[in-house]
Amino acid sequence: MTRQARGFDATLPPAARPLAMLRTSDVALHFRAAVDSGAGAAGAHCIHELWMRGEFAANIEAALAALWQRAAASIPEWLPMRYIDWLPRLYEVALSFSAKRRGRCNVYLVLLDYEDRTRGPYGVYVGISQYPPAQRFDQHKAGIRAAGSVLRRGLEVLTGPTLHLQNIARAEGLRIETQLADALRDAGLLVEGGH
Repeated sequence: MTRQARGFDATLPPAARPLAMLRTSDVALHFRAAVDSGAGAAGAHCIHELWMRGEFAANIEAALAALWQRAAASIPEWLPMRYIDWLPRLYEVALSFSAKRRGRCNVYLVLLDYEDRTRGPYGVYVGISQYPPAQRFDQHKAGIRAAGSVLRRGLEVLTGPTLHLQNIARAEGLRIETQLADALRDAGLLVEGGH
């Protein structure tokens, strides 16, 4: 491993891309070391970096499987459990939004299963809640104030792209929810929610 790879901070959010300055071969070496040592957060950053660089789907899926097998307990919630080809676009669009005021609202995204649609296989639901995204997802799936699309098609919360949109003022959250949904539609994604 290079000196840069050894010194990297795995507690950073994925949008920080702490491995962005490394060569792809160095990221791959660091990933192997993370899997061997069961370091879920470090491995997640490696996969995320390769994903953002456009690594082949089969390679991302194999890396996800290896990391989940060896380090499931320490993988951060922001790493998706399956390959989504438009994840880099989702980050790019979501990171273009920001909130100035703190509050109790969270903007969240849910991966939707649209395997049966011609534009699939996935879509995304955009929502806002005073609950943490994972808890709100569980509420949707339990039928509590559930959006039908999440109840029927919800697969997992996509936490990473909206980490910076947590604990924000309600007025800003409502504005961002609508604008983010529109921006994701404009980017070609199949979007639900975003009222």
